[in-house]
Amino acid sequence: MPAFRQVGEKQLPQEVVFMAWSPKRDLIALANRAGEVLLHRLANFQRVWSLPPNENTGKEVTALAWRPDGKILAFGLTDTKRIILCDVEKPESLHSFSVDSSITYMHWMEVTEESSFLTSFYNAEDESNLLLPKLPALPKNYSTTAKIFSEEKSDEIMKLLGDVRLNALVLGGSCGFIEIYAYGMFKIATVTGVAGSCRGLCLSSDLKSLSVITEIRDSSDREAEITYFQLDTSLLSSYLPEVTRMARKFTHISTLLQYIKLSLTCMCEAWEEILMQMDSRLTKFVQEKNTTTSVQDEFMQLLLWGKASLELQALLMNQLTVKGLKKLGQSIESSYSSIQKLVISHLQSGSEALLYHLSELKGMALWKQKYESLGLDASGIEEAITAVGSFILKANELLQVIDSSMKNFKAFFRWLYVAMLRMSEDHVLPELNKMTQKDITFVADFLTEHFNEAPELYNRKGKYFNVERVGQYLKDEDDDLVSPPNTEGNQWFNFLKNTTHLKESPLLFPYYPEKSLHFVKRQMEGVIDQCLLKPADVIGKSVHQAFCMSLYKTSQSEDSTPQLFKLPFLWNDKTSNIHYVLFTMLEDSISKIYILRRHTDTSRSVSNGILAVEFGNFLSNSINESSDSRCYSCLDAHFYDDETVTVVLKESMEQEGKERVLAQLPLSSVYTDEDQDGELIWDCTRRLDEQIGEIPTCTVVLENQWRVLENMKAQYVSVNGIRKVSCVLSSNLRHVRVFEMDVEDDGEAEEEEEEETTQTAAGEPDELNQSADNQDNVCGASAEELPDETEEHESSLDP
Repeated sequence: MPAFRQVGEKQLPQEVVFMAWSPKRDLIALANRAGEVLLHRLANFQRVWSLPPNENTGKEVTALAWRPDGKILAFGLTDTKRIILCDVEKPESLHSFSVDSSITYMHWMEVTEESSFLTSFYNAEDESNLLLPKLPALPKNYSTTAKIFSEEKSDEIMKLLGDVRLNALVLGGSCGFIEIYAYGMFKIATVTGVAGSCRGLCLSSDLKSLSVITEIRDSSDREAEITYFQLDTSLLSSYLPEVTRMARKFTHISTLLQYIKLSLTCMCEAWEEILMQMDSRLTKFVQEKNTTTSVQDEFMQLLLWGKASLELQALLMNQLTVKGLKKLGQSIESSYSSIQKLVISHLQSGSEALLYHLSELKGMALWKQKYESLGLDASGIEEAITAVGSFILKANELLQVIDSSMKNFKAFFRWLYVAMLRMSEDHVLPELNKMTQKDITFVADFLTEHFNEAPELYNRKGKYFNVERVGQYLKDEDDDLVSPPNTEGNQWFNFLKNTTHLKESPLLFPYYPEKSLHFVKRQMEGVIDQCLLKPADVIGKSVHQAFCMSLYKTSQSEDSTPQLFKLPFLWNDKTSNIHYVLFTMLEDSISKIYILRRHTDTSRSVSNGILAVEFGNFLSNSINESSDSRCYSCLDAHFYDDETVTVVLKESMEQEGKERVLAQLPLSSVYTDEDQDGELIWDCTRRLDEQIGEIPTCTVVLENQWRVLENMKAQYVSVNGIRKVSCVLSSNLRHVRVFEMDVEDDGEAEEEEEEETTQTAAGEPDELNQSADNQDNVCGASAEELPDETEEHESSLDP
């Protein structure tokens, strides 16, 4: 019986361009041509969720990668040059950042190196959890805040940080762009010196080497040269404990910056546009009134004499109204209270935690024996601490403005409410009618300070007044504040102005009275980013080329072929120091795959060598009895585990009706220690395809580890050896089949599987996403039901 049990099949409405199995769960992530990212479950290929493209993130997915614990999915977008980290539970962006190049390949690895120090560090509780209060959850009633800090998921910040054990997201892009991000969040290395556009990369699990394969295309040459680089990253390996501790601090800082940003977003949403109604109505009043009396005098006359002009009466009674004034007063008080709570509980707590982590990072930087080689700069971190202090000062200033505004508005609205009741000849309650001389003086001062006409404001803000003072702090603008705080007569300011040395002291945080809270926040982010960029530059410059070899040339016509993955593929053997590279040469009609092996441990004297693998006739005579000897070419290949390669094969001389094959190739049948004498020893001065005649070829005949893929023009495969599953994609990029690889199919199980597939295709909705899968179900009939239409469609799209 054929190997592998089929467990799911589906026709998809959009062409799939990338597939990646979760390392820990039976989930596969797909990216399609429409820019949508989807998550499917193994059973019947059920859709779990879908994340549609949008203008804020991007619409053209070019790479996928799972975090090693399977809780976060990363994908790169070439149109916006952004990397998005997505929650596996829900289609929500947990974190995103911009890069300087469009990403063509991603690899997310976990460090497996063990040491007594690392083990104690992994097991130790984070001191910040003991010394710092838990960050308050952001209110869930604000629409634009990320859900990771919401009340419903207050512990999601820990999901974003992940395990203490170091993991690294390696990004490869065009023009030699390669960057390494610790925990997928903060950049720890910018690698230079690699030419071409990245087609594959792999960082070894011990951090000693980074292997990259690039496509170098000369503008004057139609052919691209595929080149293999091996880079020495021994600095990361030598300082692994220090890199882990530093990277952990970086990710804490990065997360806190996001928390502060979202807290400020909540504050902006709490500040409603209704607060601007007083300013806009007073401006309209100035434009329409005929008298020469100023607005301030009009209100002052009402305060002192209890009489208002006919125009002011019309403004108050017709436009503002008693009911509208009451509602406006309640809205202002509610809005100010919300902003005040957010500043005290969220903005200040986030800033204090940021100061703590930056101070610890400064202490690490001062330990030069350990951290100087990694590029930590104490002076730069000191500037970042100063910038956070300035931000805290500005937040405290906002609190004072809110407190003052709440008192002013309460007194002003209470007086105006009574005055308007008298105008309308309504009954005024005795407790409202009481107003002391102190209250009158307070309202008079408020009118004098806030109701001055400022014609120059009309060009900037479209109004003559700035009665409401809080909103200017929350505007994301570079302009100075319209009404900055009055510092005249402040003894501390006068003392600082007259004491030059004290004013320049590093013990005092700079103060920006003319700037908004948003401006100071952006300045703080810039300083922190700048001080934390130096380690990435220093570590990146320490990476040097250990080995380089040109593999082969490929014609430009290849680009017209829709491909899921570009060959070659890379893989690191975790159980030894052997590094394997698997690739094919297109000029060789892909009739052979090449396994290139080299030792990363220089203490071993094993020669670097390469073998070619050719697939012989392994199909039964019942399929094609007339063929004595048949040769198969490889369409796609991935390492299934340390010992096995999964391949999709077709006959080299393909004819109408010939089936394609999914097979498992054991490395033991190809590579043994006894074969090392027969390997080709590389000549680095010549391109590898120029030595193709000298490469020894091993012909393998598979036993029972293969299966004919009936009624499917298979082209690509994605595998997960840990979960023992594979997913095959057709050449038209819309037809998928999912297999369990380590079980034998029997006829009864196969019939049951076909029945389930037929039922799903007939219209049964998916369990977790009924509405989202309706579109899939329209075209979800199995290939067995629609062999003619499927094959016809595939043949029209297949190159």
